[in-house]
Amino acid sequence: MAMITSARPGEAGAWRSALLTRNKHAQGHTVVAMPEIHAARRAGAREKVAAHGADAALITSPANVRYLTGLVSSNAALLLPADGPEVLATDSRYAAAAERDCPDVELVVERFIELALATLAAARGLRTVAFEAQEMTVERHQALADTGGPDLIPLGRAIEELRMVKDEAEISLLALACAITSEACSDALASVRPGITEREFAVLLERSMIDRGAEALAFDTIVASGPNGAIPHHSPGSRPFATGDLITIDCGARYGGYHADMTRTVALGAPAGWQRDIYALVAAAQQAGIKAARPGADVGIVDAAARDLIADAGHDEHFQHALGHGVGLEVHEAPIIGYGRAGTLGDRIPVTVEPGIYLPGEGGVRIEDTLVVRAGARAAGSADLLTTTTRELLVL
Repeated sequence: MAMITSARPGEAGAWRSALLTRNKHAQGHTVVAMPEIHAARRAGAREKVAAHGADAALITSPANVRYLTGLVSSNAALLLPADGPEVLATDSRYAAAAERDCPDVELVVERFIELALATLAAARGLRTVAFEAQEMTVERHQALADTGGPDLIPLGRAIEELRMVKDEAEISLLALACAITSEACSDALASVRPGITEREFAVLLERSMIDRGAEALAFDTIVASGPNGAIPHHSPGSRPFATGDLITIDCGARYGGYHADMTRTVALGAPAGWQRDIYALVAAAQQAGIKAARPGADVGIVDAAARDLIADAGHDEHFQHALGHGVGLEVHEAPIIGYGRAGTLGDRIPVTVEPGIYLPGEGGVRIEDTLVVRAGARAAGSADLLTTTTRELLVL
């Protein structure tokens, strides 16, 4: 059972506070490029390309380009041969950054990056090029096909599969994003009071994350009070908080490109019996899901560990979304932890666990944490929780 308390939320862990203090000077948070890490990632991606039967891959997803090269750009693509030099294309706005961050990759400076790389692939005798069908539009694909260059075949989500397992540098960045999120949320909760609107509180929380060092928000903050809590992705509006409300707050900071994701539900004034009951049920379901999230676990079974508790209590129809998802360079990544999903968890995979109950016209509860699935003794019976704001039901 979740505990009921009238205490204000406590501070985040000391190590996270120290980590934030060490990084306060880094306003803007430029992350130093690590060519050797990116080269190792490209080597793994080359194996995927070769196994796919392609001569090369054309990587166009911004997150995947960043993962493989270190370049942050709104207009960049990578030609990744199974054997031979890699070529990064970007336009003049990002050329200096590419030269600085990607010194070990051949660079082409061109506005029309995909056409430039397709032409180059043909000139170098690369006959079959795999492309990211999940990201490329039909129009762009047709433009490439019209060049009469290499044959284009779908690559699938090969790079996203590589991105699922994080190295320790990635986990450190994610941990800092989560620390910023946890501390900002804990601080902002002190401002919850009758009369403040959902949007006003969202702005206050977002400002706190930026002030604490977030380079940006991980996603649009969700603040859902009273009956709006029955809408899982409610956009905060002009409704003022009122005594008797449950208030669901879903927020996240981005740091070094990595996204935090955390949800807390609090009570404004003494909660009613039904509010205490669904909170306790969601809290128990979340703990069951976290406990089940271990290396080798089937994602469907992890989902069922939480979902079955909610269904057995008669709320099956009130929990319709997946239990969780991967996080990293994107806030929603593989794997998806949900019913009907296939796959298993592995070591060093960050995921969220976020069960909820949503009662139309009344309100809802969701509790979400970002955690890292770990193998070996370090796991010590549970995953590493990166978001630390208390999961007890706070009565504010």
